[in-house]
Amino acid sequence: MRPIMRPIQATISQSALQHNLAVVKKHAPHAKIMAVVKANGYGHGLLNVAQGLNTADGFAVLGLNEAIVLREAGFKQTILLLEGVFDAQELSTAASFGVDIVVHSAPQIDMLELAQLAKPINIHFKMNTGMNRLGFTPSEYLTAFHRLKACKNVNTITLMTHFATADEAPGIAVPLALFEQTMKDLNQPEPLSISLANSATILRHPQAHADWVRPGIMLYGASPVSGTPAAEFGLKPVMTFTSEIISMQTIQAGESVGYGNRFAAVKPTRVGVVACGYADGYPRHAGQYFADGNQRQTPIAVNGTLTQTLGRVSMDMLFADLTDIPQANIGSPVELWGPHVSVDTVAEAAGTVGYELLCAVAARVPMKVQA
Repeated sequence: MRPIMRPIQATISQSALQHNLAVVKKHAPHAKIMAVVKANGYGHGLLNVAQGLNTADGFAVLGLNEAIVLREAGFKQTILLLEGVFDAQELSTAASFGVDIVVHSAPQIDMLELAQLAKPINIHFKMNTGMNRLGFTPSEYLTAFHRLKACKNVNTITLMTHFATADEAPGIAVPLALFEQTMKDLNQPEPLSISLANSATILRHPQAHADWVRPGIMLYGASPVSGTPAAEFGLKPVMTFTSEIISMQTIQAGESVGYGNRFAAVKPTRVGVVACGYADGYPRHAGQYFADGNQRQTPIAVNGTLTQTLGRVSMDMLFADLTDIPQANIGSPVELWGPHVSVDTVAEAAGTVGYELLCAVAARVPMKVQA
């Protein structure tokens, strides 16, 4: 039997990836770029993204399996495991594939000291400057650093941290000062390589660009700063998530659509059913109605015209208001997010962030790559 093909697709633009990488280079012209491609390239496909960002100096991933995929695909840049390794076998494999690792805990140093590796490994040594997630506290950092310096399995050491509020009003002044003071306490005769800047830091805090920058969400054309559209930073959306209208009806005042009757019309309303639901990665909570009668408006584009979703998103379908789009009909194209509908605005309506929506696009959604 011929497979059933729903009219839904995610299109990945490699030219948009290259454009956004150029924005990074413009903001941090003297730094090397470690492109963050974890979570399957933020939902865009690991190799799709790596090919579009092939002029980056390095790639940061989460799992060793991702690093091996990149190496076996021919990528020779620096590849970094952002959480390091979890056992001695992983450490040995990382060394054999020439993969750098983050070291953020004492047991990881224990592994390095006990291992028999084919060759020494490059380390990105993480300091906890207030995120309180991973890394050595400043008071622990000096002792741990000297253990790494003395370890035969360690090649180069890059000092790194991650800022908790680079995208918010507190900024990075306090953690950056803490990092810089701890660096002085290391008292090294030669300067060490430093990696500090995520997307928000790249765009907002040039004093922290240092030797490596680690852009993530900005590479994919979403904003790392809440309340500031990605377009204001000159970024282009990489993913365009599209579908079509598959059914239509006009409901009268007082009639409703969808589970729970979450939308009730106050006037005759032309409604389109779109082939996309939460099983495809569209957020179920987009456009939810609250007890006070207010709704988070969720934009959607039909035939290139902006409108909004109606009612509750179901597993495979959602509703769009077509009242002011008379030319819309069954088969009309729908943009869920992309050039006309920012993923960040959809995320805001769902009470989340663009990162989550991009990473959550389901495997059942066909993905097309264009130049």
